[in-house]
Amino acid sequence: MTSPNPVLTRPAPIPATSASSASSAGAAAGPAHTPLGPPRVRVRELSVRYAPDAPLVLDRVDLELHPGETVGLLGSSGSGKSTLMKSLTGFTPITSGTVTIDGADVADLTGRGLRQLRSNIGQVFQQFNLIGRLSVLTNVLLGSLHHAGPLNRFGTFRAADRQRAYELLERVGIADKALDEARQLSGGQQQRVAIARALMQKPRCILADEPVASLDPRTSHTVLHLLQSIARDEQVPVLVSLHVLPLALEHSDRVIGLREGRVLIRGRTADMDAEALSAVYDHDHEEERA
Repeated sequence: MTSPNPVLTRPAPIPATSASSASSAGAAAGPAHTPLGPPRVRVRELSVRYAPDAPLVLDRVDLELHPGETVGLLGSSGSGKSTLMKSLTGFTPITSGTVTIDGADVADLTGRGLRQLRSNIGQVFQQFNLIGRLSVLTNVLLGSLHHAGPLNRFGTFRAADRQRAYELLERVGIADKALDEARQLSGGQQQRVAIARALMQKPRCILADEPVASLDPRTSHTVLHLLQSIARDEQVPVLVSLHVLPLALEHSDRVIGLREGRVLIRGRTADMDAEALSAVYDHDHEEERA
């Protein structure tokens, strides 16, 4: 019987190769990123409804994600943020419009093509979605299963994958926790494990759905800085949904604000402030006053 924690020994120490590490996690992310090259993700006139007679959840939404940039996705509950993210992975039926990733039309993909698309998109969730009884290292290694052979699925991970998993844990600043059970870690540490797991996929883009909603303010800044630095260092676009406007302004290169399924605000964070972004939530305040 294979042990539920198949990785029990630590390989040779890996020297740090990245200037971005846990020691710099609280530092400023630097000047705004200028996108280079064509968008990796392109959404055009996207509309989504879940039933023929149901109202539109998304109404003619446009979005582009370029390599190296972090885009903050704002909006109150029910604004369509989660539906937009699901449409990028083919989990939401597209009523009209197009979603293309690396030139592939998501609506045209089925079977193996759709599985390949999803394996190329790293996802980070609010509740971490780790397996608590497994080691931190094994949780990260699970991100490699999309390209694993049969033996890997029974618990035998390749040496190259173990090496890469350690490098990624070092990248997110918790290599010293590699052999600990995931459930023993703090919330912020667990979210960093989840980020390393997403990077293990070698993703073409990263979707982070409310990744700091359950974290304290200081840890939220650390996690968002980490995501933004990964976007720039790895040239991977990151779409991160947020509710806290100062966090969006500090840790995003651009923002897009949804209200009732429509794009209300879009632009560079360098050109905006919290007052301008608050228009996304003005409707909520009006309902509270009514």
